[in-house]
Amino acid sequence: MTASNTATPRLAEAPPPGWQSRYDAIFDAALAKLHGEGRYRVFIDILRNKGSFPDARCFAGHNGPKPITVWCSNDYLSMGQHPKVIAAMEAALHDVGAGSGGTRNIGGNTHYHIDLEAELADLHGKEGALLFTSGYISNEATLSTLAKVLPGCVIFSDALNHASMIAGIRTSGCEKKVWRHNDLEHLEQLLAETDPSLPKLIAFESVYSMDGDIAPIHAICDLAEKYHALTYLDEVHAVGMYGPRGGGISDREDAARRLTVIEGTLAKAIGVMGGYIAADRRVIDVIRSYAPGFIFTTSLSPVLVAGALASIRHLKSSNVERDGQQAAAAMLKRLFAEAGLPVMSSSTHIVPLMVGDPVKAKHVSDILLAEYGVYVQPINYPTVPRGTERLRFTPGPTHSPAMMRELTNALTEIWQRLDMPLAA
Repeated sequence: MTASNTATPRLAEAPPPGWQSRYDAIFDAALAKLHGEGRYRVFIDILRNKGSFPDARCFAGHNGPKPITVWCSNDYLSMGQHPKVIAAMEAALHDVGAGSGGTRNIGGNTHYHIDLEAELADLHGKEGALLFTSGYISNEATLSTLAKVLPGCVIFSDALNHASMIAGIRTSGCEKKVWRHNDLEHLEQLLAETDPSLPKLIAFESVYSMDGDIAPIHAICDLAEKYHALTYLDEVHAVGMYGPRGGGISDREDAARRLTVIEGTLAKAIGVMGGYIAADRRVIDVIRSYAPGFIFTTSLSPVLVAGALASIRHLKSSNVERDGQQAAAAMLKRLFAEAGLPVMSSSTHIVPLMVGDPVKAKHVSDILLAEYGVYVQPINYPTVPRGTERLRFTPGPTHSPAMMRELTNALTEIWQRLDMPLAA
């Protein structure tokens, strides 16, 4: 009789008493830390009112929905409410159904996707474009893949780059050099001290959404050309918002032709969902062929793609939404400044109001919602550095002058109530 080579499986020993409670204690401590620092995040329970944004209904803390005004949406131009966008999504739903059917390689590639990529390539003056399920994924997948494909690549990253860009650089495993925010002298210093034979990639944003400032794109491209570096520009807070056709700051400043990769989102000014990159065909093909975040992810629903396509086509020929938004932002900044509120300097559509304390920022936000029907979320660490906590307002073309005056009066009353300083 031949002995079996199969070992008898060992029975797992019974876990010691109270083992689950030790894990629970660790989780509780992690959450308590956030509560103690005043930066525990609370998601509001609301529904937007179709066709009348920024009006919405809030379901938190009271019986039934309460009317509120939304002041912190990234749907900057209210395109998520536009009749053309809604009609295109409804038409796609009844034409092809809800989902995409899989990854782009297996069942999830539709004519809607191909049309939208062509439209995005045209928007940025590039040979091609590639869709992703979100702006976060487009940054993470593209940056990590580019650096892995380029042997010995060094990435030069602006100090205020978004978490998705940082994640992509970290995943790549390449060497990273962080340059002080918008500091061209520091960037050149880092470029000059790097081995000239190594591939280089400069990664930065056009509009930095927490401060509302803008990168000097042409000057960065000058340095890239001098030191033979590729460039990667994140335009997520600028696409749709700037330029004669809504191509972003690079469109406004006629700089798109100088950039290697332009990355954007379909979830902010475009008003729907998704992310993308635009570049020459070779770069697009490399990312399409090598990026796990693209290859192994179910593609965007054609319903979403159809809505984004309608939005981009409209914004290429319409400046009404952009002009209305810029006028609203300028008015709100002026009203805040005249009231003595600590509005931060901003040359863009972002209107940040400095608080400097996470507990106070949350308190002001709570009072606005409970007493004034105003919804604006506090922005805390790690989104912004500690000590720079703020309220971030994004007025749009559908925020009326009366809404802005009411908001300013409410903030002034709360600032005085909480003994927070107002400028003379």
